[in-house]
Formats: sequence, C-alpha cells, structure tokens
Amino acid sequence: MPEILDQNGRPMAWKERYGAQQDTAHRAASRMARELSSWLPGLGSADVDLLDELPALVSRSRDLTRNHGIAAGAVQTLVDNVVGTGLRLVATPDFRLLGRTKEWADEWSVNVEAQWRAWAESTWCDAARSLTFSGMTSQIFRSGIINGEALALPMWLPEQGMRFASTTVQLVEPDRLSNPNGAPDSQFLRGGIEIDRYGAPVAYWIRKTHPGDQMLGIMASVDEWQRVPAFTAFGRRQVIHIHDKERTGQNRGKPLFTSIMPMFKMLDHYERSELQAAIVNAMIAAFIETPLDGEAIGEMFGGSVDNYLSARNAWEVKLQGGSIIPVFPGDKVAPFTPSRPNSAYGQFVENVLRHIGAGLNMPFELLMKDFSKTNYSSARAALLEAWRYFNGRRQWLATYWAKPVYELWLEEAINKGLVEAPDFYENLSGWTRCKWIGPGRGWVDPVKEAQAAQIRMEAGLSTLEDECAAQGLDWEEVLAQRAREQARLKELGLTLADSTKSKSKQQKDEQDDE
Repeated sequence: MPEILDQNGRPMAWKERYGAQQDTAHRAASRMARELSSWLPGLGSADVDLLDELPALVSRSRDLTRNHGIAAGAVQTLVDNVVGTGLRLVATPDFRLLGRTKEWADEWSVNVEAQWRAWAESTWCDAARSLTFSGMTSQIFRSGIINGEALALPMWLPEQGMRFASTTVQLVEPDRLSNPNGAPDSQFLRGGIEIDRYGAPVAYWIRKTHPGDQMLGIMASVDEWQRVPAFTAFGRRQVIHIHDKERTGQNRGKPLFTSIMPMFKMLDHYERSELQAAIVNAMIAAFIETPLDGEAIGEMFGGSVDNYLSARNAWEVKLQGGSIIPVFPGDKVAPFTPSRPNSAYGQFVENVLRHIGAGLNMPFELLMKDFSKTNYSSARAALLEAWRYFNGRRQWLATYWAKPVYELWLEEAINKGLVEAPDFYENLSGWTRCKWIGPGRGWVDPVKEAQAAQIRMEAGLSTLEDECAAQGLDWEEVLAQRAREQARLKELGLTLADSTKSKSKQQKDEQDDE
C-alpha cells in the first residue's frame, strides 16, 4: 500500500490522516469504535466456517420446520411454487450441432418424451419403489431447503424387469455423508467428500446406515462407511450431490433458515409467552380486596388466616345476567384489566415476519398467505419478485438434479435401442439438451393477464410456447388438444360460442323456445 506523505515529505500516521478518534481508513474495519470493538468474527475458509457447525444448523432447521407452523408453511410454499406436481421434460436436441433438421428433432423429441414418461411416472425409477420421479424431485428440493443439500445415488439394477428400468435412483439422507470413522477434515477430505487438487469431487464416503439408527438398536453397520467414486471408470455418474455454493471451495450446503434461525426461534418464544400470558389473564375475572390485616383476620376466624382462606374458597357465587355479588363486610371488588395481549403485539410480529420473509426471499403476503392488506398492483409486484426467485430455484433444480438423471436414463435408452442416437458419446451435449416445465405461475386477475399475454404475442414480444410454459403447459399439447376440440365441434355442427355458452344463457334460450 503506498504511503501518504505530509507537506514535508514525511509519512503520515493514521491518526494524522483520519483524526485521533479513527484508527482505520474504513470505519467498518475499526477496532476502536464502541459499536464495533467487540465485533470480531473469524476469517475462515468456506469449509472451516461451515463444516463443524453444520450438524447444529441442520438439527435446528429440522426442529424449526417440525414445530413452527410458519416455517413449515414457508417450506411448503417453496416446494409448491418451484416443483408443484413435478417438472415436465421437454427434449430439445441441438439439431444444428447434430446436423439434423427441425422436423427430425420434433419427431425425435416426441418419442423420447413418451419413453421418459413411462419411466418417470412409475415407481420403478426409485430404488426404494416408493416414489415417482416427481415425488423424488419434491423430496430432493425439500431436503435442499431444510438440510441445505440433497444426496442421490444413481444405481444399475437390471433385475427389475422393465425395458429400461435398470437405471434407478436411491435417495440418501445427507447425514450419512461424513468422514470415515470420524476422521478430521483435511486438504483432500472435506465433510465426507474426497476432492482433488482442483477441488473437484473424486469420491464420497457414505455410512451404510443413518447415525441416528443407533437409537433403534441397529448397531451392525452404523460405523461402516462405503467409498463411492463420483464416476465410474467409463465416465458414468454415480453420485448426485445437490447444494448451493455460496463461496469458492464450499463442499457442503447449509440450510435456507440459517441467517434467520435466531430470529425465528425468538419469535416463537415471544408468541408462546404472549399466548400463555393471555390465557392466564383470561382465567381471572376480578380481585376482592379486604381491609382486614392479618391480626384482625386471626381474631375473627379463630386465630388462623387459613380458616379465613377456607371460608373464601367455600364461598360460591353464581354468575348470571343482572346478578349481584355479595361480599364480606368491608370487602371491595376490583375489576381485573389485563394488559395482554400487548397492544403493539400484532405490528411487532408483522415486522419480524417481514424480516424473516426477506431472509427467505419471499414476500410477507406469500409467507403468511395473507393478501387482505394489499391491492392488485402491490400483490402482483410482490408475486413477480417472488417468481424471480422461484424461477432461479427451478433452474438450479433442473440443472443439478433433473438433467443429470435424464442423461443417465437417456444413455440406457439409447444403448438398448429404444432411442436413436448413433453418435451419442461424441455429441453428448447436443443429444441431452432439454428444458423443464414447472408449475404454472397462476393469475391475480385472469382477464387482465390473458389480455396482456395476447398483446405480447401480437407485438412479437412473446410466443405461445413462453406463455404456455408460464402456466405450466406444453404449447404443443395445447395446440393438439385445441385441434381435437375444433374437429369434434365441426363434426357435431357446433361453434366455439355454442360450446362455451353459459348454463344460465342456455336455460334462458330453452325458456324462450317454449
């Protein structure tokens, strides 16, 4: 760093340059400022900052989603909007790279998509025979939110009996990914992942059973690990590890709730305390004050205050409309006016939830499923902002989960002659190029948004494919269905107006005919 000289050519000290009260050029780096002096976080690598703390983060994230309704709802909202009922394959081979025509590509895609559906819509794609591909996609994404990562092992099980069902996927809890025998992290072994000198994964060390299975008495293989190479000798993927890399050199993922977890937990404590206080206050109707002191009470009730309390407890008052409450001589009934719930409770909780929503990249209205305090423009702006995040997450899920599985399945389908691809290994990227359609965005005002879609297409700013994809539809299927409907209408001698006439209009016409 170049020195700063004074007018006599001598180096200037920090205090001379920035004043006696500032020790650094950047105020944020000061170690003397009162508000910053105790703020001294460590400066570690991505793995050093995360790996030792990951078990605590994951366990707390799971507990939060188990026991806090808003956290559980936020996870479900993300799954519904990113995955929904599943991701639909749209095969788009790069016909130019492959030296083919667009017509050939369309025909090839129709065959591949049909073959894919036969595999993906059955439970044969799951090694555990319990989930379809859509079900596995939902579980992978949910694990990515709660655990920060998801783990799957592509397997080859030829004994299944389907035409191309040898390719299956085994979902694995990320807790099973760890260093064998509790070995410490090192230069080439990080959180159960072997890496090379460039940071690329070479192999994964996976426990044969979950470490928590010890609670079930399953001890035989709890402390046994299996080394699974990332790829086979001929290049076939053997492990799919999905996680976000926020920093260079980060080998494991962290839960989405990490940054807002303390606030979420404190909000939970605060809400339960307010609720408990409100319940206690609701159980107290009034206080009865007596002017007697302890000595007077003792003389009146035989020298014992307990006798006075027993008489009080035995005194029954029946409350009903217009009733008069009798009291002992000198007693005074004082009304109880509880201070709970706090008058600022609602606004305070709402502000905290807005902060939590920002940490989850989700607008408050969507986090709470409450649009009662917003108008059309505000709701649409909030949903558009949310959809930027949802689309990004969907692309991430498609790139690191759906497409690798599709590549593995397509390789087997081609090798078994179900799909034609003569130069598959030479042009792998051209053959496996694809898109994935997720759940529809939906409409806030269907009329306005349908008109806007029509205007965009007429102005050349959008296409039918884009508009259909935004609603979770395949444009070719839409056109094919419309063609069938129009042909059927023509066959029956009807028009589209006749087929869409409302029931009330039909009834009115029938009455007029009579």
